[in-house]
Amino acid sequence: MDYLTQPIDPASERDLSAGGLRLALVDTTDAAAFDGWIRADFRGFHGGRPKEEVLEEARGHLSGRRTTAVYDDAVPAREPVGTANSWIAPLTVPGGERVGSWAISSVTVAPTHRRRGIARALLGAELRTAHSLGVPLAILTVSESVIYGRWGFGPATSATAWTIDTKRVRWAGAETPGRLSFAEPEDYRETAERVLDRAMAGRAGEIGLEPYLAHRLVGPLKGDTDADRYRLVRYDSPSGEPEGFVSYTVKGDDDFTRHTVDVNYLAAATDEALAALWRYLLELDLVASVKVWTRGVDEPLPALVSDIRGAKVTAVEDHLWVRILDVPAALQARTYERDGSLVLDVADDLGLAGGRFRLTVVDGRAEVAATDDSADVTLPVGALGSVYLGHDAARALALAGRIRGDAAALDRLFRTAVPPRLSTWF
Repeated sequence: MDYLTQPIDPASERDLSAGGLRLALVDTTDAAAFDGWIRADFRGFHGGRPKEEVLEEARGHLSGRRTTAVYDDAVPAREPVGTANSWIAPLTVPGGERVGSWAISSVTVAPTHRRRGIARALLGAELRTAHSLGVPLAILTVSESVIYGRWGFGPATSATAWTIDTKRVRWAGAETPGRLSFAEPEDYRETAERVLDRAMAGRAGEIGLEPYLAHRLVGPLKGDTDADRYRLVRYDSPSGEPEGFVSYTVKGDDDFTRHTVDVNYLAAATDEALAALWRYLLELDLVASVKVWTRGVDEPLPALVSDIRGAKVTAVEDHLWVRILDVPAALQARTYERDGSLVLDVADDLGLAGGRFRLTVVDGRAEVAATDDSADVTLPVGALGSVYLGHDAARALALAGRIRGDAAALDRLFRTAVPPRLSTWF
């Protein structure tokens, strides 16, 4: 069944109706209704009131998502008091398989309607709908890290932010063959989408990007106040193959030799592209600082600069959150770097994915079956989401009491040598 037309979840619809609110799918072909939803979404994240050109662009970009709204019909305005949207995004899991995952975004509640069960209804509806369609897991990125654990999500990747003092460091990496050249976003978008798809497919935790998510990494969207300051540089291999790009803005300083570069996005499908693009950024003239966000915890910058203290991690934060909806399907979709067998007792307060399962890994592939055998590891579904992509979270979760049993065996089986990464927001 088409997820865009799947009926509204009856449990959430009933809960909101009892409080005088209405849960509904937004008809994205109705410009007035869709514009009201978009304005509510902007308001929820403290954005400015979008102008017509921004609304028009957003309608085009977001029309392929399942768009949900909560309305208070006692309020005359057509804008919703709660929003969410979702779509099925391919998530790269360990081993390189891309698993269809229920991506959730734009979850907002109007401050005038707090404590009326809107967020609970929206998230519950999303998860029950995905589960009913047989989607094995749900994913989201979060503005606040204290909210989504109650729905069984667990933080599954971490993102780093960096500031590089380019007056202090010099390039210390190898020679960087290939060609760098400036490009115009509109001319490069189709090529950029291919580069992004290749880059996202190569790392556990990355997702395949719909056009909206890809376009904003390449260049500015409508209404961007820094639109005229964007620069885009592409990298092509020595044979002419497009393998990477960086989009960025340059901001001035009282001292003209000390500009700051804010990196919008750095995409690299190969190590050669990654090195060449980092070298380009570090050697820009009249620049004193380069700032970049949403990089992996294993970003190789310290090895690429002459003074490792000139390239500082300024933040490490949770980023992608994973919610398992079907334990056998999710665990069988990824590969494992070690063989072994564990009985997992998974608790799920929402009743979607709980149960006791034997996980058996042979030659890196898993078989998962329900079992009555004694559990080796007992854990909530959120903790399973945290270790699912290979992140080294098991020991900390055991120390916190959220994993009981043989956490070391769980870590040995699930953890990957290369940590997972998500390098964008959605």
